[in-house]
Amino acid sequence: MESLTAELISLEDAQEKMLAQLTPVTDSLSVSLAEAAGRITARAVTSPIDVPPFDNAAMDGYAIRLADAASKKPLPIAGKAFAGAPFTGEWPAGSVVRIMTGAPLPAGCEAVVMQEETEQHGNAITLTAPVTPGQNIRLLGDDIREGQTVLTAGVRLGAAELPLLASLGIAEVSVLRKLRVAIFSTGDELQPVGQALAAGQIYDTNRFTVSLMLKKLSCEVIDLGIIKDDPHALRVAFEEADRQADVVISTGGVSVGEADFTKTMLETLGVITFWKLAIKPGKPFAFGRLTSSWFCGLPGNPVSAAVTFYQLVVPLLATLTGQKKSALPPRQKVRAATPLKKSPGRLDFQRGFYRQNDQGELEVHTTGPQGSHVFSSFAQANCFIVLERERGDVEAGEWVEIEPFNVLLEG
Repeated sequence: MESLTAELISLEDAQEKMLAQLTPVTDSLSVSLAEAAGRITARAVTSPIDVPPFDNAAMDGYAIRLADAASKKPLPIAGKAFAGAPFTGEWPAGSVVRIMTGAPLPAGCEAVVMQEETEQHGNAITLTAPVTPGQNIRLLGDDIREGQTVLTAGVRLGAAELPLLASLGIAEVSVLRKLRVAIFSTGDELQPVGQALAAGQIYDTNRFTVSLMLKKLSCEVIDLGIIKDDPHALRVAFEEADRQADVVISTGGVSVGEADFTKTMLETLGVITFWKLAIKPGKPFAFGRLTSSWFCGLPGNPVSAAVTFYQLVVPLLATLTGQKKSALPPRQKVRAATPLKKSPGRLDFQRGFYRQNDQGELEVHTTGPQGSHVFSSFAQANCFIVLERERGDVEAGEWVEIEPFNVLLEG
């Protein structure tokens, strides 16, 4: 058993230590596109067809042969071609074919003249602009070639990817099985949402919040409820969670209080990789290994639990499903529109609201009090203001780094 260390480790070191141990799941199944939203591709997807599947017009206009493009005389319209209704008649020399966007080209067509570059004279047109070979033509396979890889393994399927597969006629896709994540909260003071509070009790918002985010990430949630501050009950919960899940997440019980049994239980049943982080909020975050699953112990304070889930658990889940794309949005530099309070010593994730000012520049405003119990600050925010570990107070106008919320926290 590894001993616990009181040393605070940086977020970057924690992420590196955590992710380096993980091996992605490989179990897969085939699902319909209607069931595939949010799922992760198990293998690369290749196109069964060329896109477009035939040469077609990129504009509404007229199909023309280059030999007729230099004519100063009116060119008769020999017929019409529509998407789904190609021109199949005889196309005499010295004439054009009226063609709509997406319609297959008639045999012999070498360019499409947009209608804005013509003048119509009854059933004939004259050209008002030069014609170049291949103009306004989309060739077979211009976008995608048959056999081309369109999605790699490890891609989360969403509103961009699923319509692409549908456009290729792909009705089913191979995806990884859902990660099984067991969650429970610890604490005698906790009461389920919807029940009356007794003296000294608070609502168990953390488990509710974590469950919502896990479902957004298409995980299978195994909810073990609230576990009282009792070593035997906690051991039973740990063992049950470890039997059922790939990942076990608890909230509360990883601090230094006399009734905080979670980390003590983890010492008995598994291995702790790290415990204390140099971040605020969220210092008491535990990560380790049980017999059959990975363990993440979130702090009990609501904001701390949400921040550590977002910054540490989300990348863990993404790595376990082999996702190549970063699970978190990239950070960017903006001006602080308001002063920010900060004590050196820990990387600080403050809740903020960024927007364009009257000069068209991005600036960020604080949402107010930043206590780890002030969860209402998330409802007012659209980003984290990420302040460096050794930085102090920030004056209005200084450059700061922000991390826009992704789909888990945005409105």
